[in-house]
Amino acid sequence: MKNIINCILIILVIPAFTNGDSSAFEKPLKTEEAKAVDITGFFTVILYGGRFSDDLETIAILDYEGDQYIFEPYAPEFDYRIKKGVPAKEALEVATKFVSFHNSFWRSQLSKIIDNKGNTIGYEVRPLYWPTTFGLSDVLEVNFWLKEGNKVKVTIRLTPSVERTRFPGSGDGGSGGGGN
Repeated sequence: MKNIINCILIILVIPAFTNGDSSAFEKPLKTEEAKAVDITGFFTVILYGGRFSDDLETIAILDYEGDQYIFEPYAPEFDYRIKKGVPAKEALEVATKFVSFHNSFWRSQLSKIIDNKGNTIGYEVRPLYWPTTFGLSDVLEVNFWLKEGNKVKVTIRLTPSVERTRFPGSGDGGSGGGGN
């Protein structure tokens, strides 16, 4: 009887919890290290961030042109710029230069973005920083979510440990902000 009640609760609670959105339990697409020599073709280059001199939420995404996927940052349009029809070598140069502006920049990291069938659908170029500056080199949490219509939603944020040091009181109940 207890198992039946648990099953009924799951059937009733999950749809209410997810608000009918089946994507609530999706896994983001995988990324793997890539080599620059493997990149060929033409790309739409998405340059996210770089809005001010200390902007750590900065990354470049290379979206293959002419394939079935369209990358869309989950952010206001003023947070990113798009360049279309860029040849592979130039796209990688533009991306690497874009992510390297910060004074704590160490090196860039190139990763391929892989769809659910194992195909490379694009690349990301992210900055890595000197670990002594922020306590770790990779300060970003970037996820790629395959959505309806072959759109790839891109979510970008600072890792919580870095975000807390930069914006006191941002969600951890610490000092700064919030009034009682």
